[in-house]
Amino acid sequence: MAEIVYPPVIGAALTVFRALDLKITVEGAEHIPRTGGAVLVSNHISYLDFIFAGWAARPAGRLVRFMAKKEVFDHRISGPLMRGMHHIPVDRAAGAAAFGAALKSLRAGEVVGVFAEATISRSFTIKEIKNGAVRMAVGAKVPMIPVSLWGTQRLWTKGHPKKLLQRHVPITIQVGEPMYPQRGDDYDAVTADLRERMAGMLDKAQRSYPEIPRGVWWQPRHLGGTAPTPEEAAKLDAEEAEARTARDLS
Repeated sequence: MAEIVYPPVIGAALTVFRALDLKITVEGAEHIPRTGGAVLVSNHISYLDFIFAGWAARPAGRLVRFMAKKEVFDHRISGPLMRGMHHIPVDRAAGAAAFGAALKSLRAGEVVGVFAEATISRSFTIKEIKNGAVRMAVGAKVPMIPVSLWGTQRLWTKGHPKKLLQRHVPITIQVGEPMYPQRGDDYDAVTADLRERMAGMLDKAQRSYPEIPRGVWWQPRHLGGTAPTPEEAAKLDAEEAEARTARDLS
């Protein structure tokens, strides 16, 4: 497919990152295949995660097609960019179409990016995840690659003001070893294994992060920060979902 939009967007991001002197560290990039399809499964802590998760594929020379909620494609600014980069819209009311589009991309040899938690984790821990990524990998007969991001939440996340012009922020991107789920596997068990791997990678990134202050909002509670606990975050998510449903019905 023609790549008219994606390369300039990457170039612009690189220019901004250099200007802000973001300290981006990528570990395990060799796990992303240079050819063929793959499902890249990342945690989700920031509105900018698709940029940094996609950054992990740069050493392999790959462009990642991310699955993102339809509302992003409907926006007058982000919509044309998302479509131009051939990302995949996800309509909550018609998820089968997005799943089919993802399978088509994977079978065509593309790398498809998935945020398995579906929404941003307010607690900065790994939320419960569904088995969609596993089913995609099995359906397309491609590997599934876990990714963990840390530091991106400091730039722009749910419930906090944007701080897009912060300088010198460390960003850690970790890429885990590929997983190869097969037809006949217990998909929920494989998903649990995936979540455990992602949680372990995230914990490593958090504990080895260059800045580990206590009492800051962007640090998880179990590491001395003031982010909501997973239970508190789940309650906030439920309240947000109820409010969204009420708006849709009004």
